[in-house]
Amino acid sequence: MKYQFPEKQGLYDPQFEHDNCGVGFVVQIKNLQSHQIVQQGLRLLCNLNHRGALGADRDTGDGSGIMIQIPHQFFVEECQGSGFYLPESGEYGVASIFFPQDPYARRHCGEVIESHIVEKGMDLLGWRDVPIDLRFVGKQALAAMPTIRQLFMGHRRLENYNQDRFERKLYVTRKAIRSSLKDVEGFMITSMSSRTIVYKGMLIPHQMGDFFPDLSDSRLTSALALVHTRFPTNTFPRWDLVQPFSSSCYDDDGSRSMGA
Repeated sequence: MKYQFPEKQGLYDPQFEHDNCGVGFVVQIKNLQSHQIVQQGLRLLCNLNHRGALGADRDTGDGSGIMIQIPHQFFVEECQGSGFYLPESGEYGVASIFFPQDPYARRHCGEVIESHIVEKGMDLLGWRDVPIDLRFVGKQALAAMPTIRQLFMGHRRLENYNQDRFERKLYVTRKAIRSSLKDVEGFMITSMSSRTIVYKGMLIPHQMGDFFPDLSDSRLTSALALVHTRFPTNTFPRWDLVQPFSSSCYDDDGSRSMGA
């Protein structure tokens, strides 16, 4: 299944494709992180389920996503299992990335990403393959499913480290990578931040917690959960269009966005 939209035909016009619809937000106002907030966010996401329009494949969703705070202790333990170590909370960034299905394109994307990380003066800490459960994804979504990986990067230690400056550097780096790989079909950085991370997919809301085992892990904690589900109805579901809150200030098209 290709990522491109069909050409204009009949009543359909690709210029009317959108990436927004149902949005919800759960927050612990004292910034006390817990797995309960993540669970509440997923329940809220299910309450935003589409109002009724479904395709022939009833197990393929229009798209669902959740943004949470970076679960530091969870990632510390997971990354140790992957053979690398993380610095203190707030001193590293995490990129959540969709890679193309083609292995040669994936390798090219990885090389470009790593070169930009080094060029921007950051340390490449390591890669993590995001666990997924293919029992909880529809056939059409599976046919178009990207490879999903997380990249961890650290700032090079400075005496006057400032997380806001680091966050801006991650934003600029994400934009530069996106520009270099804009013609690669199936590639997308869904988030790159030292504060938040996005899990998303072409899923029905109730599939999210099962498709991504991370989200059902009690070690994964957050004090906020920003959820989004897409209602295309007259447009096409795509892996890259759900949960558009990928940056702290502006989205890839330059429009103002809710985010980190």
